[in-house]
Amino acid sequence: MKIGFISLGCSKNLVDTEMMIGLVKKYGLTVVNNPQEAEIILINTCGFIESAKQEAINTILEMAEYKKRNCKYIIATGCLVQRYEKELEKALPEVDLWIACNEYDKFYEKINGLLKKQTESVTLSYFDRTITTGNKMAYLKIAEGCSNRCTYCAIPYIRGPFVSRKMEDIIKEANKLAENGIEELIVIAQDTTKYGIDIYNQPKLAQLLQELEKIEKIKWIRFLYAYPETITDELIQVVKNSKKICHYFDIPIQHISNKILKRMNRKSDKSSTKSIIQKLRKEIPDVIIRTSLIVGFPGETEEDFKELYEFVQETEFNKLGVFMYSKEDNTPAAKLPEQVHPATKKSRHKKIMELQQEISRKKLKEKIGQKYIALIEAKSFDNKYYIGRTYMDVPDMDGVVFIKNSQNQKQNENLIGNFVKCKITDVKDYDLIGEFAK
Repeated sequence: MKIGFISLGCSKNLVDTEMMIGLVKKYGLTVVNNPQEAEIILINTCGFIESAKQEAINTILEMAEYKKRNCKYIIATGCLVQRYEKELEKALPEVDLWIACNEYDKFYEKINGLLKKQTESVTLSYFDRTITTGNKMAYLKIAEGCSNRCTYCAIPYIRGPFVSRKMEDIIKEANKLAENGIEELIVIAQDTTKYGIDIYNQPKLAQLLQELEKIEKIKWIRFLYAYPETITDELIQVVKNSKKICHYFDIPIQHISNKILKRMNRKSDKSSTKSIIQKLRKEIPDVIIRTSLIVGFPGETEEDFKELYEFVQETEFNKLGVFMYSKEDNTPAAKLPEQVHPATKKSRHKKIMELQQEISRKKLKEKIGQKYIALIEAKSFDNKYYIGRTYMDVPDMDGVVFIKNSQNQKQNENLIGNFVKCKITDVKDYDLIGEFAK
């Protein structure tokens, strides 16, 4: 039968989807990209915040329309199912099979049960993934779950406590990816800097990165979601001295007011956060620092917001994302008093984003005249530009660099998938514009 996949939410969820695709291909189903051709449609859902839940439900309803034509079965998996399976079963009878995250060990068995086929016992495997992010880049998930228990976050209730993968298994997977042509690895977990603490009794991210660096065919390595309190001096030095690890730190600080951080049950405070940022910029002058913030958290006053705004203004992050606080079921923050009005959240979100747009443009302008290596991933529709990323850009999070496809480029030359040198000539909003350089 023909099966189509839709993966919603984060890159960690995407890795799960890639394992699902790899498994069904291995055991005889045909994977198709067009839902009109699919006899089975599987939606891997996200249930992190309210907007993600709504997107998942809307997608299920949209795909259910295909059951009136060619599609025979709708399958829903993932975080939303883990959180609300019983309620969803009642609300969405269009779905034929629900598979929660904690049932992934029975994934193929459940699908074959739906198709009334006998099955052997097989489980999802990192080693049988079908990479969906192109021929050169892949995500490398090093842990599952989270143990931080931030008061606003439902992840520990959905995915369970933080569980690291064995280092030898991660290295084995990375080697296989490299053998299949992958040249950029993006290391992910809910909190990468906690890697190893649960199984090795000490943080092992720095050592893992050094082992990944030894893989000859890998050219770029990144890691995301580095919590400020667990960025060690060892980790900073490993990044600083590496020729493959991108000088890029993604540090979700969420807020800077000590009062709000305490209510969030965050382990860092204003002083330690400022200190780690200063240390990174001193040790790695060309470091790119990205962060994510939450505005409108319960109890956030005008003074708290002003403190956050001024901190962003002063710090000048290279990249920044802002979320409006979302009241999530069964989280401690949902029960806190002093919930902030939605209009206030929206106003504060707008103010921070407008400020960051100015900062971003200023920081990007500093790159004009500089030369960088870029990984080419596409061409513009009019063929006037190649579109790539430098070490400063994470896919689907950051900007890109548009490199002019000059007339002296060979007309039939295909640079997609290649690393090239470019010189930055201009900026546009959150993106860079450049030309090929020697």
